[in-house]
Amino acid sequence: MAILNPYLSFRDNARAAIEFYQTVFGGELTISTFEEFHASEDPSEGYKIMHAQLTTPSGFTLMAADTPNSMGYNPGDTISVSLSGPADDLQELSGYYTKLSEGGTITMPLNTAPWGDTFGMCVDPFGVSWLVNVAGAPAA
Repeated sequence: MAILNPYLSFRDNARAAIEFYQTVFGGELTISTFEEFHASEDPSEGYKIMHAQLTTPSGFTLMAADTPNSMGYNPGDTISVSLSGPADDLQELSGYYTKLSEGGTITMPLNTAPWGDTFGMCVDPFGVSWLVNVAGAPAA
């Protein structure tokens, strides 16, 4: 089943924010930095959060990341909608990505990401940012 989640963007304080949300909601927190995935050409950004995910006992999922210095950051424009699901939902989620990007802007084509999932980003015709992540096939 596909899931709809909020994804919050910060400049340099995503770790503090997501840790705060964990104190509010409880739950399991996973954090990955840009350095871990070699995702920034600026070595000074290695400590920044590339992806953080808080999964709460109530079933909420909240995600967050730091915005790289090379990208614009305008508070108020700091939320993206994330659609995610298991490998079995590839066709459904790819279809959403295609429809959302029609008349909009593809900011990252839907392709295999460094973490093994299928991932893409787009901005729909109304200016809403979307992230689509389909889990990679389970290891044999």
